Amino acid sequence: MGRTVIRGGLVVTAAEEVEADVLIEGERVAALALRGTEAAGTWARGDAAVIDATGHYVIPGGVDAHTHMEMPFGGTQSADTFETGTRAAAWGGTTTIVDFAIQSPGQSVRSGVDAWMAKADGACAIDYAFHAILSDVNESSLKEMDVLVDEGVTSFKLFMAYPGVFYSDDGQILRAMQRGAANGALTMMHAENGIAIDVLVEQALAEGRTDPRYHGEVRKALLESEATHRAIQLARVAGAPLYVVHVSAGEAVEELARARDKGLNVFGETCPQYLFLSTDNLAEPGFEGAKYVCSTPLRPREHQELLWRALRTNDLSVVSTDHCPFCFTGQKDMGVGDFSKIPNGMPGVENRMDLLHQAVVDGHISRRRWIEIACATPARMFGLHPRKGTVAPGADADIVVYDPRAEQVMSAETHHMNVDYSAYEGRRVTGRARTVLSRGRVVVDDGNYLGQAGHGRYVPRSTCQYLV
Repeated sequence: MGRTVIRGGLVVTAAEEVEADVLIEGERVAALALRGTEAAGTWARGDAAVIDATGHYVIPGGVDAHTHMEMPFGGTQSADTFETGTRAAAWGGTTTIVDFAIQSPGQSVRSGVDAWMAKADGACAIDYAFHAILSDVNESSLKEMDVLVDEGVTSFKLFMAYPGVFYSDDGQILRAMQRGAANGALTMMHAENGIAIDVLVEQALAEGRTDPRYHGEVRKALLESEATHRAIQLARVAGAPLYVVHVSAGEAVEELARARDKGLNVFGETCPQYLFLSTDNLAEPGFEGAKYVCSTPLRPREHQELLWRALRTNDLSVVSTDHCPFCFTGQKDMGVGDFSKIPNGMPGVENRMDLLHQAVVDGHISRRRWIEIACATPARMFGLHPRKGTVAPGADADIVVYDPRAEQVMSAETHHMNVDYSAYEGRRVTGRARTVLSRGRVVVDDGNYLGQAGHGRYVPRSTCQYLV
C-alpha cells in the first residue's frame, strides 16, 4: 500500500476544525498540512494517489462500541453476520466496531471470547474488538478477567435484566466490579430491574395485554433509573468505574448526572433509536410495533430532549447503536400474541453517523461534538485511542470523506444491513459518507463497495482513558 493524499477538505476532529490536506502512508496517517502550504503542494506533485475532498468534511471513521453480530437470543440469532454487519457499518462511515463475546452459563469466559473470535476472523470488512459478557460470575471467571485484560479485552458487561439468561445479582455484580477496580477493567451495565420487570410482564400477559407496545409499558423508566442508581452505588462500594449502556430514560440520566457531579468514574451511553424514535413507534398499528422492540425500550417523546441535553453537557458521553437486528418476517413475528417472545433488538450500525450529522443540521449538537460522541470518546473510553477516533499523525488511516450536503431517504430498499426493514424507513437526512478508508484502503467510494471480508483486523485494547 503506497501513499495517498486527501486534499481540499475541512478536517473535523473532536479537538479542532482545520482546512488541511492529509497524507497517508501505508495504513497510517503520516502528516497534516494546512491548505496552501509548501508541504501540501509537494505531496500533490508526488506519486501519491489523490482523493479530492473539496466541499467535504474529512473526519475519523466512526467507532461503534456496542454491536451484536451473530448473537443468539430467544431461540434465534441476530440477522447480521460479522461479514454483512461490518460491510454495512463501512457503508455508513463506521470503521471500527466493538462487539460482545458471550460467556455461556457453566462455561469459561475464555470459551466465549474464542467463539466470537472464530466468528469474526476472516469475515470482517473493518477492524473489530471485543467486550466480554459475564453470565456466570464465580471465582474462575473472576480470575479469567485478569488474563483477558492483559490480552486486550478490557471491559466486561453485566446484566441486571433477563433473569435466567444473563442476569447477575447484586453480590455477583459487586464481586465483578471489585475485580475490575483491581485489574483496570471497565464494568458495563445493562441497568434495568429485571426481577420486577418479569412480574409486570407476567401480569400484563395474564390480563391480555400482548401487543408490542406493552413491551415498553412494562419496562418502566423508574425501573431503569432504580437499576442505574443501584449500579452506581455498587460501583462506589467497589471503587470501580462504571459505564451504563443504552440509557433511554430521563430519570436514569438524572442518576448519572448526580454521580458525575460528585466526580465519580461513571459514564453513560445512549443510542440513535432513543434520540429519534419513541413509544409512538411501538404503538404502530397491528404488529408493526415489533420492529421497534429493544431493551431498554423506546420512551415517550419528551425523553428525547433530555437525552440531547445530556449529550451536550457530557452527562451522556457516547452514542453507540446496540445494533442487534432481527428480521420482521421469521424472527420478530415469533412474538405474535406475546410481546415477551419478540426478539429484543434493532438495526442501526449503518445509520448512526448520518443520524448524528442530521442532529448537527438540526442544531442539537455541534460538528465537533458529533465526532466526539461517535468517534473520539468511544475510542478513548475503550482503549482504542490514539489509533482510532482521530485524524492525526500516527493514527490508523480510518478516514471518511463526508458530504454534508448530500440528501438521502433511509429505507430497507437501499440499506446494506441484512435485515428486512429499516427502523428509520422514509426518514430524510442530510449528509452521507462519500469515501471511506479503513487503514488506508478505500472500502467505499461514491456508491461503490470496494472492501472485502477479512480486511478487518482484531484490535487489542488498552484500559479506559478517562479514569481519574
